[in-house]
Amino acid sequence: MTEESHRSPMGPAGADAGQGLWQACVEQLAQDLPEQQFNTWIKPLVAQVAEDFSKVTLLVGNRFKLDWIRAQYAGRIAALLESIYGQSVTLELALAQREAVARTYIRPATTPTATPSDAPNHSSDEAPAGAFRTRLNPALTFETLVEGTANRMARSAAMHVAGMPGHLYNPLFIYGGVGLGKTHLVHAVGNKLLADRPDAKVLYIHAEQFVSDVVKAYQRRTFDEFKERYHSLDLLLIDDVQFFANKDRTQEEFFNAFEALLAKKSHIVMTSDTYPKGLANIHERLVSRFDSGLTVAIEPPELEMRVAILINKARAESTEMPEEVAFFVAKNVRSNVRELEGALRKILAYSRFNQKEISIQLAREALRDLLSIQNRQISVENIQKTVADYYKIKVADMYSKKRPASIARPRQIAMYLAKELTQKSLPEIGELFGGRDHTTVLHAVRKISGERQQLTELNQQLHVLEQTLKG
Repeated sequence: MTEESHRSPMGPAGADAGQGLWQACVEQLAQDLPEQQFNTWIKPLVAQVAEDFSKVTLLVGNRFKLDWIRAQYAGRIAALLESIYGQSVTLELALAQREAVARTYIRPATTPTATPSDAPNHSSDEAPAGAFRTRLNPALTFETLVEGTANRMARSAAMHVAGMPGHLYNPLFIYGGVGLGKTHLVHAVGNKLLADRPDAKVLYIHAEQFVSDVVKAYQRRTFDEFKERYHSLDLLLIDDVQFFANKDRTQEEFFNAFEALLAKKSHIVMTSDTYPKGLANIHERLVSRFDSGLTVAIEPPELEMRVAILINKARAESTEMPEEVAFFVAKNVRSNVRELEGALRKILAYSRFNQKEISIQLAREALRDLLSIQNRQISVENIQKTVADYYKIKVADMYSKKRPASIARPRQIAMYLAKELTQKSLPEIGELFGGRDHTTVLHAVRKISGERQQLTELNQQLHVLEQTLKG
């Protein structure tokens, strides 16, 4: 339930105890909401939690924001608080008094697992006047990155770049799905180089910020400053270059910066959700530059890696997670590291607020919503991972342009299962398989469907895959 209030919020007596509840809620919202929505509406909120956790008061900066949050997010926030706490929680919205907020209340801290542009900019914030701002998150290092077969090659290449920038693997292009650790890896490169060379000019930036900088430079006619900033770097780390699609001026300026940096032996590390030639609406000459160094994929983490991630993340929170619980969670949360961390936060919060030790039963209770949804829904990403594991190919091959039979056949089977087991349309499935046309998916569905009636071995394989996916 929600209610609007103009009364003074509660005193700070329960602030320390309540911070954990609100923090767990914020971290889950960071995973659930698009980055821009989270940054605009959720991140600025200030929370006050009653000592008995029966009520959470959110302080909002102005009337417009209060009305919007009440209409768009209050129901979700209230349900999430109740899910984390395990009991009914009343959510109250109130207009904030700035002086009181600064004196009394807690703003939710951003954690290293947040969306890339949400990451705390310690290097920027703590830099003296005139110092270069790196935008790096110092918590994201090679030491805090769990290694496994899914990221071993990418990690090795990144460490090589950090140790010898400007030499081999320039540019380094890292691609893979959401939440697999691409951002962590690029921050680790920057932090390692700065540890070895504190005077190096390193910049981490999301592609959308680069687009914004180009627009501002055009509007303000400040291209000399723009070029000085980007063309003078020793290391440029840029996330999600697929956001350059259809932005001709941005692509032109990035091409110029790219050429300038390579000419002076500076290094460029990029990430994307697909391999260079799979990028849509990017100029060919830019794609060829992306593909001119080393391109490496990060795969979804295998079971053992997922277990290690959970145990390590729990220890970072000063909690020991029993191995059997880690295996239970890892078996049920398979898609990416971000979802694993979200599941872990739910378990830790549920354990803390119910004062129960972590067990499989507690994990089952804490993740009941997640497990319920998973039992009802099968994702295309899960189908791709399961089929790739079964036929011993890489998940990246599912959306690559490779055509040998050892890859094309499993890819067609995955498309067929995606059509049979999900509600996705043919165009949607094609998009998830590297931007393929819907006619390609239709051909695969018809081909596998027809052969299933004739080939006993194929029918048996499909039956095993279907049973595996349905749990």
